[in-house]
Parts: sequence; C-alpha cells; structure tokens
Amino acid sequence: MNPKPVPSTPRNPDPAGSDPALAELERLRASIDNIDAALIHMLAERFRCTQEVGKLKARAHLPPADPSRETRQIERLRQLARDAHLDPDFAEKFLAFVIREVIRHHEAIAANARQASEG
Repeated sequence: MNPKPVPSTPRNPDPAGSDPALAELERLRASIDNIDAALIHMLAERFRCTQEVGKLKARAHLPPADPSRETRQIERLRQLARDAHLDPDFAEKFLAFVIREVIRHHEAIAANARQASEG
C-alpha cells in the first residue's frame, strides 16, 4: 500500500508569524537596513564637509591631497577599528577608497576654479 503524500504546508509569509528563526532574520535585516541608511547619510555629510575643504583649498591654492594628514587619518581609523573589534585592514581599505574619492572631488574643484579665474 502506498501512503498518500502529505501536501507540503506553505511557509507563513509573515516572518513574525510561527517561525522564530524567520522573525529573528527579519529583525536583524531591519537593523542592517537602518545602519545602511545611517552610513549613507553620514557619508553624504562627510562629503559635504570635504567639498567645503576642497573649495577652501582651491581658493588658497593648496594641493588637493595632503599625504601627511591621510597617513594620520589612516592610523587613527585603524586604531578606532581595533577598539571597535573591526578588521583594521578593512577600515583602512574603506578609508583609502573615501580619500581617493575626496581627492578626485578636490582636483575637480581646483580645475573649475582655475578655469573660472582664466575665463
């Protein structure tokens, strides 16, 4: 005799429903989404500040990059990462990416300022 197959019960689409693992997963993902949003807003604010720095440097004819500050910042961020139990190499790579983007912005601001003064 062949037993009749039992139809599978569909999973509850509401993660907060009967499956605690899915509810926890949803809670964690919501936290991650909030943190991602905060990171984006913090980066936007950082770039607003660095844009002002770039304008100041252009007006004062200062170079777009400041290698000694970058070195100090990298070491400071590596220490902050260690204190926060985050991989310092990851923190350094992240900061290096941000610094490269800032310098690119500063170079564009300086070039625009030069063109404006020549024109």
